[in-house]
Amino acid sequence: MRLRRLGRTGLKVSSIALGTMQFGWTADEAASRAVLDAYVEAGGNFIDTADIYSNWAEGNPGGVSEEIIGRWLEGRRREDLVIATKVRGDMGGPLRQGLSKRWILQACEESLERLGVDYVDLYQVHWPDLETPVEETLEALTDLVRAGMVRYIGASNFPAWRLTEALWKADKHSFARFDSLQPEFSIAAPVRANFERELAILCETHGVGVIPYSPLAGGFLTGKYRRGQDLPDSVRAGGIAKRFFSEQNFDVVEKLVEIADARGAKPAQVALAWLLAKPYVTAPIVGANSVEQLRELMPAADLDLTPEEVAALDTASDWPRARTDV
Repeated sequence: MRLRRLGRTGLKVSSIALGTMQFGWTADEAASRAVLDAYVEAGGNFIDTADIYSNWAEGNPGGVSEEIIGRWLEGRRREDLVIATKVRGDMGGPLRQGLSKRWILQACEESLERLGVDYVDLYQVHWPDLETPVEETLEALTDLVRAGMVRYIGASNFPAWRLTEALWKADKHSFARFDSLQPEFSIAAPVRANFERELAILCETHGVGVIPYSPLAGGFLTGKYRRGQDLPDSVRAGGIAKRFFSEQNFDVVEKLVEIADARGAKPAQVALAWLLAKPYVTAPIVGANSVEQLRELMPAADLDLTPEEVAALDTASDWPRARTDV
């Protein structure tokens, strides 16, 4: 699998990142370890988790995904892997959440303990915290970088104005700066427009590497959802239908299927390859409950779409833009 530079840093990561939200939720520890093994065997090195994963599941207080990864890491060469985690969500009350300096420093120590490592390569703030000054958050993250507990920092789910503010304050005060952004981004509407309207040019201009989550729109872009056909047997199908069923999105799926059939690929692989064709995208994040699911997605890393294929997908999924000639 090819490696890509994360933003303007020297950090090299695989072009497909492994998301681990499902570990300890829809994938038990044995299945999670099998997926991790298969990912590394396929050439992957970029593992993304978060402290809260997955505290919405019954009996899961948060931290379970990190703990599973930590046990899996035992006996492995730490330097061969890029480990990313996040801070911000509720880990047990009002003093165990947010982006205050107090909580960030404590949360990082707890994540390192669960992961069984001395440092994480990428420490990300999961969501903005508008009750905490961005300077305080950046100061805490900078302290972690200087202490060697964190190599690089990133943001997730930040709107363009907040990311711009953070980049400016980092430059003004000589803080560590966000080198990555983890947004929801896929070819599906309205997600594509939500990201491209402001964030795409901001990240490309300032060298912020983009690590898209939900790159397959919850499974809508896999080809399992087709115009005029019954919903697949899935507990998520109703929500996916409500959010993504539109004439334009069905046109996108048809174009994905057309290109996939012509290339001997899967529609999901083409959807991921479309993201990888964007100059600001470092690595889309994929999740898998089984080795079989993972193996169906990994070939996207080596699928180079032609300019004509990218243009066809761009046209099918395009969104209204403001005129600039008036």
